[in-house]
Amino acid sequence: MLASKRILLIIGGGIAAYKSLDLIRRLKERGAAVTPVLTRAAEEFVTPLSVAALAGEKAYRDLFDLTDEAEMGHIQLSRSADLVVVAPATADLMGKMAGGLANDLASTLLMATDTPVLCAPAMNVRMWDHPATRRNFEQLQADGIRFVGPNEGDMACGEYGPGRMSEPLEIVAAIEASLGSGPLSGKRILVTSGPTHEPIDPVRYIANRSSGAQGTAIARALSALGAEVVFVTGPAEVPAPDRVEVVRVETAQQMSDAVDSALPVDAGVFAAAVADWRVASASDRKLKKTRDGLPALDFAENPDILKRVAKLDDGRPALVVGFAAETDNVIEHATAKRERKGCDWIIANDVSPATGIMGGAENAVILISDDGAEEWPRMGKDAVAERLAHKISDALAG
Repeated sequence: MLASKRILLIIGGGIAAYKSLDLIRRLKERGAAVTPVLTRAAEEFVTPLSVAALAGEKAYRDLFDLTDEAEMGHIQLSRSADLVVVAPATADLMGKMAGGLANDLASTLLMATDTPVLCAPAMNVRMWDHPATRRNFEQLQADGIRFVGPNEGDMACGEYGPGRMSEPLEIVAAIEASLGSGPLSGKRILVTSGPTHEPIDPVRYIANRSSGAQGTAIARALSALGAEVVFVTGPAEVPAPDRVEVVRVETAQQMSDAVDSALPVDAGVFAAAVADWRVASASDRKLKKTRDGLPALDFAENPDILKRVAKLDDGRPALVVGFAAETDNVIEHATAKRERKGCDWIIANDVSPATGIMGGAENAVILISDDGAEEWPRMGKDAVAERLAHKISDALAG
């Protein structure tokens, strides 16, 4: 899918630079030509020799290389590529890009190019969350720079949070999507995510223990494969992904309405932890303790979004994927849920407290379909999302 495409790869100076070696290999496997550029700091992590050997091309390093600059080589380099990829995009590089600085080869190329630019940020979580980085990120987005990641996870420095560079295959998928050659290009996919909050009164609500991390990762992975993603999310703990249409909701009814508005779609992935019940008549005032004891709450059943969409006669998505969070007899309960809801696949997992999956960084899922139960190894939620996105791509292509 990347045959004959030319990628100018700018490698920034961070520990994640080691991933650039695998990224070059993956791009070359797909037929792309890769021209590497290293910052001075990048050479502290990967050598020009290893980069050049994998790329099969010279690794450019110095703005004032007289041989190359005799014909304004930095201008030629910046404009001969189909896409400029910055991986890792460090806080320093992002700051230079946002500020319009051009004091080395990498920043000069980025200033001189009229080619689309894709950045894969990588930095410590505190650096990513710093107000200056957030301003630079927003400015670069406004300038039309595209981003993949960063992911959330363990850092080389020992901290945990957002700031990890996306994995090489995620970046490859984002490159394909940027060049209009992703396997899901032209497909519109709905993803629901996060919990719903069902009000009891103005200060209390019923909710599920969902961070929204897995649904967010799935939306990001589908977008990276080129899909147009409509992301309907409840009040999640994690930020919504970039480059998707985000629809924020609170209650199950609002989520149901948002899903209806998003149809038709080619596929629906229903990862949200929708509350099964709501208070039939939520109070408009805070409920107080009284001598009469506990207040009586009358419950009503929430709309079954997955079942309704899966059983549509007109406009049913070609692929409907549900989720089943279970604490016992996982396969048995999830298989029964798939039959009851009428969906094509169920992604089941064991969320009992001993697993540490609910709210954690990893997941261990079982995909249940007409072919039976396919158990996946425990892996990070981003890796689960990437694997599922590729399976969805294969299913829609078939």
